[in-house]
Amino acid sequence: MTSVHTSAREQAAPTVVDARGPGGPPERPIAWSMLSRALSVPLILGLVCFLPAVIAAQPGSGVRDTAYWLQLVLTCYAGARLATMILSTRRRLLQGVFWMFVYIAMGVAPFAQVVIGQTPTPMVGPRQDLVTAIAMVLVGCAAYDLGALLASRRPLRRRTPARGSGGGPAVAHPLRLRLLVLLAFTASAFYVLKLGGPSVFFASRQEINETVAASGVVTEGSHVGSAFLKGFGQVPALLALLFYTRRLATSHRARRRPSTVLVWVALAALNLLVNNPVSNARYWFLTVVVAFVFAAFPSSAAIYRTVLTAGVVGALVLFPYADRFRYEEGSQRSVQSASVFDPLVTKDYDQMVMFANTISWVDTRGHTYGRQLAGSGLFFVPRAVWSGKPEDTGVRVGQWMGLRMTNLSAPLWTEFWVDLGAAGTIGGMALIGYASARTDRRYALAVTRAGPGPGSVLAIAAPLIAGYTFILLRGPLLQAAGKLAIAALCLVAISTYRERRAGRRR
Repeated sequence: MTSVHTSAREQAAPTVVDARGPGGPPERPIAWSMLSRALSVPLILGLVCFLPAVIAAQPGSGVRDTAYWLQLVLTCYAGARLATMILSTRRRLLQGVFWMFVYIAMGVAPFAQVVIGQTPTPMVGPRQDLVTAIAMVLVGCAAYDLGALLASRRPLRRRTPARGSGGGPAVAHPLRLRLLVLLAFTASAFYVLKLGGPSVFFASRQEINETVAASGVVTEGSHVGSAFLKGFGQVPALLALLFYTRRLATSHRARRRPSTVLVWVALAALNLLVNNPVSNARYWFLTVVVAFVFAAFPSSAAIYRTVLTAGVVGALVLFPYADRFRYEEGSQRSVQSASVFDPLVTKDYDQMVMFANTISWVDTRGHTYGRQLAGSGLFFVPRAVWSGKPEDTGVRVGQWMGLRMTNLSAPLWTEFWVDLGAAGTIGGMALIGYASARTDRRYALAVTRAGPGPGSVLAIAAPLIAGYTFILLRGPLLQAAGKLAIAALCLVAISTYRERRAGRRR
């Protein structure tokens, strides 16, 4: 006779879990299957064929050499992978954002630069370095796909804890979440007062930077103080808003509580002040928008596909013009455009040419064998303590090039190349692909009804990382590490692994 009782050890045994949730079918499989067939052909043709063909037909002085054809292959490859992400029946959040960035910043924009024969930043090395850069980005993307494929072959295992024990998915502890809200208002208030009041947040980024420099938190050669001031003034406020947004979006009980609604309204107003698009970098505001959208609509496949599709259009048409608040009135750069592709060759998308310049720079001095990445990981160490602390990769390359303006990008491929060369680039991108795919599958499970509920930490962390992916991929890592570390610290501080009864989730 088979016993109906299960021992605690048997309950703790690992179980294989589908990424969609136990027994959870794909969202509207029949309707989306019909819709995907209708959209697949024009979407793939548009991303892979039509847009590259329109760019190739543009007039310019570009030479159709090896760099041209490699860039065309990279653009089509990234376009095909992005189309796959959009048409997938499952939401691959981190992977989708990755391929959207690659398609625009490493594919379409550099291809337009090769065709027109103009780059945002001068290329100081030989043409062969550009060929090497494009080839390494292409190989790195293939390594990313290989890592994601390996992750998909490995089943997810979720350990079911014995009754009364800790262990399950991480959720936000209610009391600690309230403390995070208190930290958000306190740190943001200090940030606002330190900069002289709310009015400066609606002036320009230039005025914000000048005010931070005059506040005394920036020392000569070190920006650790300003990084912590901005980070704690912005990140806790965003995280608290995301948690309360998810709670309101997924819990009927929370929506009936006036206190929860009032806290959300106050947090929304706070974020409109410290995280608005006027006083913040476009990439950070993009992070705020992406994280908020996916926190508010955690299970919507339509929102996921809309974000990826609209992101391509926005990056081509709107993003190059979204820096109108960067400078004070009268000192803005004038934007003159004869075609929609001109901003792609004259403004922001310098990632590929900076990779080529970095290859030239490394050829003159050699690889750093982990030192540059260590500087990014130990960003919080002041230069007064670590006199030989590495500078931003983009800054170092810009100084070597003799440029006055050194706020240059250093895409993730570049960071791996500086330290470990081709092998490090391939291995690093494969690891990132593996981690992205695993996180996407965990996130897909976390936002189902079988997930840990409104307090799921992963349901907030994954959208935040997805939005921050633009900053991480664009680089430099040293600039990007501060806010990411503060976010991780806050998430760890409020997390608990104690199982909660299902009846108390909603």
